[in-house]
Amino acid sequence: MLERSRLVHLSAQEPLFGREDAHDGLCCVVAGALRLGSINPQDGTHRLTLYVEPYHWFGEASLIDRLPRAMQAVADTDSAVVVVARAAIEEWLDAHPRHWRDVARLACGSLRLMTASLEDATTLTLQQRLARRLLFACVNHGQGAQAGLRRHVRLPQDHLAQLLGVSRQTVNKALRVLERDQVLALHYAEVEILQVDGLLARAGALEPHLSAMLAGVIPGAGLAR
Repeated sequence: MLERSRLVHLSAQEPLFGREDAHDGLCCVVAGALRLGSINPQDGTHRLTLYVEPYHWFGEASLIDRLPRAMQAVADTDSAVVVVARAAIEEWLDAHPRHWRDVARLACGSLRLMTASLEDATTLTLQQRLARRLLFACVNHGQGAQAGLRRHVRLPQDHLAQLLGVSRQTVNKALRVLERDQVLALHYAEVEILQVDGLLARAGALEPHLSAMLAGVIPGAGLAR
């Protein structure tokens, strides 16, 4: 796949692709960070759905169903993205069909996280939702088993507020509580995780599929309460 890919360099605020653009394969952030979401037609603001850092793969849905992109991808800072064009990767996958299963697993992981996020919004407290968001950012949304646990997460508070559907002031207050309890430390546009166990304790009981995503990187993740 890497032999068939190209490296795309993006400046901050530069789009990689837009919503409804033609599908063009699979992408992976290798430097920087991208915002995935849509544009509010009323005021032109960006509605954030997912914030991706190295080494997060995305774009698998359009690769599978050949429909236009469902979200816009915009560089949040100077970034680099590996792009494997659809024609190149489909040819390779047709020659190695067992690896379609890996693409399907990638899509299933994204679907499970999106479904869990919708359920969490109606059943969990803000502290629980915040803890879960930070935990999954630490393990790159289940794609970080090889890279290991990240203690420093680039996630500006206004972005985190959008992901949780609350105001920046509300999320700042919740973060300050965790900082007071020495679970994390706040830096400019970054959250430093000091106590992973502290986040796990605040995340509530995790569903088995979410525990499995964390367990490969965080020992004892399946025991969170």
